[in-house]
Formats: sequence, structure tokens, C-alpha cells
Amino acid sequence: MSQTLDRALRILPLLAGGPASLEQTARHIDAHKSTALRLLRTLHEHGMVYRQPDQRYRLGSQLFALAQEAVEQLDVREIAQPHLLRLNELTGHTVHLAIREDDQVVYIDKVESRYPVRMYSRIGRPVAITVAAVAKVLLADLPVAEQRAVARRLTYPRYTSRSVTGPSALLAELATAREKGWATDFGGHEESINCLAAPVHGHDGRVVAALSVSAPGVLADERAVLALLPEVRATARAVTDDYAGRVPPAAAGRAPATPTKAHTAAHMSAPDAPGEGATPETSASPTRKGDTA
Repeated sequence: MSQTLDRALRILPLLAGGPASLEQTARHIDAHKSTALRLLRTLHEHGMVYRQPDQRYRLGSQLFALAQEAVEQLDVREIAQPHLLRLNELTGHTVHLAIREDDQVVYIDKVESRYPVRMYSRIGRPVAITVAAVAKVLLADLPVAEQRAVARRLTYPRYTSRSVTGPSALLAELATAREKGWATDFGGHEESINCLAAPVHGHDGRVVAALSVSAPGVLADERAVLALLPEVRATARAVTDDYAGRVPPAAAGRAPATPTKAHTAAHMSAPDAPGEGATPETSASPTRKGDTA
């Protein structure tokens, strides 16, 4: 990188912390004031910085406009898809991607299990928000006051004996999910389905989506699904890095290309075909709104 470009780029993080004078800018980039002034004038001409009446400089409107336009062009589904496919290939189980829309959580992508037992979740359909693992991850990122308001507005169907039964129970689940950085649903919507979810973060650190692995208990019990936590979290970090435009440390934050010890352990008790009581191609009634994940 040329020295001129390097110095110009170093000015922007300085001004992100607040307005700075010419002298402060020159000292920050280790250059003479005449050099700093030329750089500031060029950035000013392009709208990247703005000279205030007090002669200090701050970030310019054009920089914010470009950032906003870039954010609006991001498609988390498109960015996440290769990572979802890799996680599905690694685990063999159904992988979902979901986002929050007001008081609903909706699937925006799904990769089917390679096993004969399938789920009736569909892209575009809402999840069971009071029990789904992806919903817990998304709601856990909200400010506590907003969590409480949402919890009060929701209804609480009793899908199974493990379903969340009311606002207090849901808020406790969200607190746990926030503390751990991931969430589960072990039979809360359907006795036979186990789910594990992790968050995808945007450039500002807020959760923009949640991804999950879902499996019928006949293929993976609670212990087996929890053993997949390293892979699920690594996948979520990889999607976050791509979505937020961050360059992760070498060989870090990526879902492994080959099965790990955790993956092997997770499938020690999982048969290659449905066991007794499982129905090929379905594990739920087709009338339900969507299985948890």
C-alpha cells in the first residue's frame, strides 16, 4: 500500500472517534501538517471528511451514505448459504437460517437433512417463536425492556410438556441464551425434534440472523446435538465474518472441512436410517406452521 493511501485511510478511524484538528491529524499519521492538510482537502473534496467552522475535521456525509448503501445491499441469505451447505454436509442434519420480523421469526433458508427423516419447515414460514432455538437467539439480543414487551405480547401454546409456558419462563430462556451465546430447543415444539442455534452478527455487533441444526431424536439425542456446538458456532462466526466484512485470523472462525471428534461423537448413537417410531420423509404433521430450529 502506498504511503499516501495508508495515511489517508488512517485519518478516517481517527475522525470516527470525534472531530480532530489539523495538528492532531498530522500527529496521528506521523506526517508534517502540510501533508496532513493535503490529505484532508482531498478527502473533503470527495465528501469523506467535513471541515467544521471551528477548523476541526469530522467524518463527512458521503462516507455515511456509502456505508448505508453497502449495508442495504447485503443479503445475509446469499452470504450464509455456502456456510449452511458446509454445515449440512458436515453434520448430515437439517440446517436453517432465520431472521426476526417484528413479533415473528421466519425461516429464510433451509438445507435438508441427508437422512430419510425430513421436517416440514418451509422457507418463508414463521417458527414457533416461544420455543424455537433460532427465536431465542434472535430475541435474546434485544434490550431487556424490549424483550419484556415482546414476551407480554406473545401467546404461549403448549406444544409439548417441555414448551415455554409464559413470559417469565421465556425471559429466563432468553437470559440463558444471551449469557451462553447460543440456544437449544429439546422437544419444546415437538417431542421428537432437537435443535441447536447460534447467532450471526452484523458489523455493529447486533444479531441479524440465527442459524441452527435440527435433528429428530431418533437420529441425534440431546447429547449428540450438543456435541455439534463447536461446528454450529464456527459456522455462525464464519457467516458473521463474511457478512460484517471482517478478515478473520488465519484458519480461525471457519467450520472444519472434515468431520471433527465432536461430530464423530455426535453420531455414535445415530443410525443411518430412521429407527422404530420414525416415519420416512416426515416427523411432524404437515398442518403445523413450521418446526423449531
